[in-house]
Amino acid sequence: MGRNFLVIDPEEDIEILKGLASPVRVKILKLLHSDGAMNGNDIAERLGLPQSTVSTNIQMLEATGLIRTETQKARKGSQKVCHSLFDEVLVTFKDSLAPSPADSIEVAMPLGLYTSFEVSAPCGLCSTDGIIGLLDVPDTFLDPDRMKAALIWFTRGHVEYQFPNNAKLSQSRIEAVEFAMELSSEVPGTSADWPSDITLSVNGTEIGTWMSPGDFGDKRGVYTPDWWKLKGSQYGKLKSWRVTAEGTFVDGVKISTVSLKDLELGRHHSIRLRIEVKDNAKHPGGINIFGRGFGNYDQDIVMRLQTAR
Repeated sequence: MGRNFLVIDPEEDIEILKGLASPVRVKILKLLHSDGAMNGNDIAERLGLPQSTVSTNIQMLEATGLIRTETQKARKGSQKVCHSLFDEVLVTFKDSLAPSPADSIEVAMPLGLYTSFEVSAPCGLCSTDGIIGLLDVPDTFLDPDRMKAALIWFTRGHVEYQFPNNAKLSQSRIEAVEFAMELSSEVPGTSADWPSDITLSVNGTEIGTWMSPGDFGDKRGVYTPDWWKLKGSQYGKLKSWRVTAEGTFVDGVKISTVSLKDLELGRHHSIRLRIEVKDNAKHPGGINIFGRGFGNYDQDIVMRLQTAR
């Protein structure tokens, strides 16, 4: 498993910045990262701080999704064990991650136009008008009305899309390929602290994994229709996987050495994109994929080919 990282946009993630704006909380994060999971009493002892101070700051870190906690049995009662979630935290303005002006080809793929799938329940699809088929029945992903899907969710498995390789048709050389989509974890109800490893593959080659911090339902998504219950997943994070000659990047952060050369796009008339939560994922927390008419970004899955003649 690669390094887990968190990219913070100061315009969207102000609460996470507040969570980092404390020397005590930074010390707690560094301790958990270097020494592994531990309970509040151990943290207080290691840092030489009052247990009450540590407890307050742990609550803040948990609320902002910077750590994960779990309750375990102790000799007397129970204890809350804290886990580090991220190896790196990067603060950046996402607008600055856009590629420099160049020839590009863009294709928007509706969520329901997947060419293959294998999913496990809980799972489902819905359009902007209502639920499609039956909830938690994987075979519903075969329903012809899937073409109208604006939100897809499942616990394990994958959906795969086949994009046209228009660069090959125009005899242009591909300098970068990018996939952008709105994603979150999936849990019954919602939970901002529900990590999930979401992996992308292109033409059968795994390009990298991003860990979604949670399933967001604190407020209605900007484009989420009114009929969708507030207890359900409301929005996700807009993520961009970009593969160049130098490697693969998510929101500008290099996550793997897989490069364009490894994908051999020039040999294929189509570009197959697989979005997956693996059975053996470190954080198998399911997935929501938001399309046009749902979430905070009114877009489908977008592929951009940066080209040169």
